[in-house]
Amino acid sequence: MTNNHATLNFKAKLHAYMQLTRFDKPVGIELLLWPTLWGVLLAAMGQAQQQGATAGLPSIKIFVIFALGAILMRAAGCAINDFADRKVDAHVTRTKGRPLADGRLSGREAIAAFLLLVVLSVSLLFFLPVDEFYWSLGAVTLAFIYPFMKRYTHLPQVFLAAAFGWAIPMAYVAIQGAPDIWCWLLFIAYMCWTVAYDTQYAMADREDDLKIGVKSTAILFNSYDVIIISILQTLFLLIMGVVLWHYFAPTSLSITPIFGLALVAMMFAKQNSACTSRNALACFQAFLANIWVGRYVFAIIAVACIWTTVNG
Repeated sequence: MTNNHATLNFKAKLHAYMQLTRFDKPVGIELLLWPTLWGVLLAAMGQAQQQGATAGLPSIKIFVIFALGAILMRAAGCAINDFADRKVDAHVTRTKGRPLADGRLSGREAIAAFLLLVVLSVSLLFFLPVDEFYWSLGAVTLAFIYPFMKRYTHLPQVFLAAAFGWAIPMAYVAIQGAPDIWCWLLFIAYMCWTVAYDTQYAMADREDDLKIGVKSTAILFNSYDVIIISILQTLFLLIMGVVLWHYFAPTSLSITPIFGLALVAMMFAKQNSACTSRNALACFQAFLANIWVGRYVFAIIAVACIWTTVNG
């Protein structure tokens, strides 16, 4: 009987840690993973073009390292986010069941999980150039501070975007040795998209956030929220179009990949139509729909890179 009780406790604890790190909800993993892989693929394209080749693909090692890094750092970010919000999550309808909010885990356990995940992420740096270590400090710093920003600024979504997007310049450092202008344009495009979808996420919590005094872009933008989200999404499409033109216009594909962004524009239009109701569930569903944006843009870039590498 004692053994069964211990087993149940272990299972409950494991489930609580899964919820803390959101491994039970892979949505956030994908929102960080796909753009990281955009950066890996385009950095490899850029390196090949610098060397006089038409196109090139990253090594499997680099691809796997950055995929694992994205997954681990996203989990670390969730752990420190729940630690930062442990006193307010219980007052928000959508988050009151989180393991720190309902007492299944302690703040100390959340910090321990964060540190373990960071250490695992840092261990991946042993397989990358030394310069990557210095760039990783930015990633860890941003991952640690962004959950606390909602208490000091209405722009926590900007810090979230920077934290999640930092993998893009890191990919360029690992593959090309340093970021270039195209890396930073990709980073800015990603920032625009992330602030847009995280504002949709914040719109779902706006009423609760106003009650407990938490700041967000949804509160800052107020009735202009959908308009500003649309502007950010348009900037994303324009900048991504320029980036895709740079990498693929000189190849046999020419500007074909750019036309693929038309479907993304339709996805954004559908999201914004839903968000005009300001209904919490509709806004949250619009946020979730961005998984398909990440997947689809990855598919465009991956297919284009493979095609140009194989066909020249």
